[in-house]
Amino acid sequence: MKDHHILISFDLDFTLIDNTEGILNSFRYAFKKYHLPNLDDDTLKKTIGRPLEQVFKENTNLEPKILVKAFRDYYKNKGMFQVDLLDGVIQKLKVFRNTGILLGIVTSKKQEIAIDLLKYLKIFQYFDFVIGETALIKKKTDKEVKQFFLSKYPHSSYIIVGDHLTDRALAEMLECPFIGVLTGNTTEDELKNNATVPIFIFNHISELTKEDILFITDNIEK
Repeated sequence: MKDHHILISFDLDFTLIDNTEGILNSFRYAFKKYHLPNLDDDTLKKTIGRPLEQVFKENTNLEPKILVKAFRDYYKNKGMFQVDLLDGVIQKLKVFRNTGILLGIVTSKKQEIAIDLLKYLKIFQYFDFVIGETALIKKKTDKEVKQFFLSKYPHSSYIIVGDHLTDRALAEMLECPFIGVLTGNTTEDELKNNATVPIFIFNHISELTKEDILFITDNIEK
């Protein structure tokens, strides 16, 4: 196994960044604009990482697309800047990049917003690709996402890193190992239960080392 054949795909929220303030404020703006009761913070935090249309559909009676637009209007102008990188992220990306490991992002955020956010945080240059919501892609497990991986990187060994069950679902679709981080709102048991792929749990992205990545890929291939 050579490093340049390894591809790590990261989630954004609660994996590399903490955008909680901006996301919660975007929800509050959308609810207020349409005179809807606001959901409590704990409930909203548990929705982070899921497609917005699903969240609004489950929690309101309005057309989800209207609320998604209001959310994104606020987020694009204010919410996306209410964000912090998690500790150690830049150093970790530099190590993986300098090793020759390919790096990507698969997020539930709108793709153009995700790219703008990465540029704002000055980490866009570390990634080989960014996949988010587009006209064709609405969730991480859409067939177009799998087609992208298989067509663009057919000979790479994939590892998915994230904090949410949607990230594990992506790993299961690609039939590759999943590294779960506990910096989100999903517990270790939830990330492990009924998994169909190898699961490795870390408390924080800063704990993940190049040696861990090589161990995982080498042992999966044996």
